[in-house]
Amino acid sequence: MKKSDLPTKLCKVCERPFTWRKKWQRDWQNVKYCSKRCAGNRQKGNNNGE
Repeated sequence: MKKSDLPTKLCKVCERPFTWRKKWQRDWQNVKYCSKRCAGNRQKGNNNGE
């Protein structure tokens, strides 16, 4: 499968697109953040800069 054929999502914090990774194959529906850094900064993203 080509990388361009993989599903993508938008990160809830940085709003950048990220693609499916093998380590997420069992839990893809629950993945919300592109990285551990964004997951750690999720409070900042939810407040929209306030």
